[in-house]
Amino acid sequence: MVIGGGGGAAAAISSCCGSPVIVPPLPLFKSSSSSTILAAAQLQQFIGCAHWRGRKRRAGISRFGTGLLHYQPPITYNAALTINNSLELELNEIKDNSKKWDWRGHSINYFLQHSPQQQQQRPPLLLVHGFGASIPHWRRNIGILSQSYTVYAIDLLGFGASDKPAGFTYTMELWAQLILDFLTEVVRKPTVLIGNSVGSLACVIAASESTNGLVRGLVLLNCAGGMNNKAVVDDWRIKLLLPLLWLIDFLLKQRGIASVIFERVKQRENLRNILLSVYGNKEAVDEILVEIIKAPAEDEGALEAFVSIVTGPPGPNPVKLMPKISIPILVLWGDQDPFTPLDGPVGRYFSSLPSQLPNLTLSVLEGVGHCPHDDRPDLVHAKLLPWLATLPVS
Repeated sequence: MVIGGGGGAAAAISSCCGSPVIVPPLPLFKSSSSSTILAAAQLQQFIGCAHWRGRKRRAGISRFGTGLLHYQPPITYNAALTINNSLELELNEIKDNSKKWDWRGHSINYFLQHSPQQQQQRPPLLLVHGFGASIPHWRRNIGILSQSYTVYAIDLLGFGASDKPAGFTYTMELWAQLILDFLTEVVRKPTVLIGNSVGSLACVIAASESTNGLVRGLVLLNCAGGMNNKAVVDDWRIKLLLPLLWLIDFLLKQRGIASVIFERVKQRENLRNILLSVYGNKEAVDEILVEIIKAPAEDEGALEAFVSIVTGPPGPNPVKLMPKISIPILVLWGDQDPFTPLDGPVGRYFSSLPSQLPNLTLSVLEGVGHCPHDDRPDLVHAKLLPWLATLPVS
């Protein structure tokens, strides 16, 4: 099992480890532009909460002005990490406070955290994980985002603590419909969808099919080109691997062989090596992350979900869907992603979109891998919070 999508079986059995990456410090607010003021205002709001008063002193943030924040001393990379880490959720906290929603006879697990500021006019956020991941993969984001926004996070059917029904056929279209139904039945407000990898693609499909105005904005973190690598047919690397992918598909459809492969993939050391190969920031690959991926893989039905997703149809192509979406879109892309690299067909396509779609903003994150929100949450928040602040209130 491996976080993210577009990697399929070939990615799941890879185990190469990259070398450590030196990452730049969190950018400071250096100008008085509107985007800078919005970013500073967002930071001021969540630091200003009473819940934060002790923590902001430890982070080195001393006082506030009426416009930009005043720093004494300036926020450094370590201080930014202190802010992020101080709001990181514990796994037990997520588990104990999760809720259940019945969808077509299946139990879907989700997590809800309200903003202490009760900003009713701001759109809620829905976080959608990638392949092999689940709600706790957002543990480094929910705390900060929920200081200003109501945050939902969901386990897609087949993942996390959601049902993994026997004999079920998983598709991208199914997950997109699950998202739309969740917005209609649970959230019931125009919402910003934030997805990683195949979660991003599910959000793209949902946004392109939404007809009731419940999708307010779209944030894509290293969006996948399909549910598996069979979607990417014009990349020479995939063309070389196609015979191997076909062989893996054939083997995975043999129950005994699939079980052996799956048992090997989900071994703790193998998972750690896979994660190290897709994260730019190797320090983010800790025992907690390994457990986040490993625990749901032990559930009944996890093997069937793995086989169905890896061997199934790749689903709709984002190239055909993105031009249909008129809502604001933010694309964040880690430049060290081995699954959907910037120089691959999916990365090149999304890199070309800012010149084609006026509603789309793209930021490339240096030294970051396939899961930017967990790899370098500080860099993601520095781009995401100012963008969210530009969205119209309801």
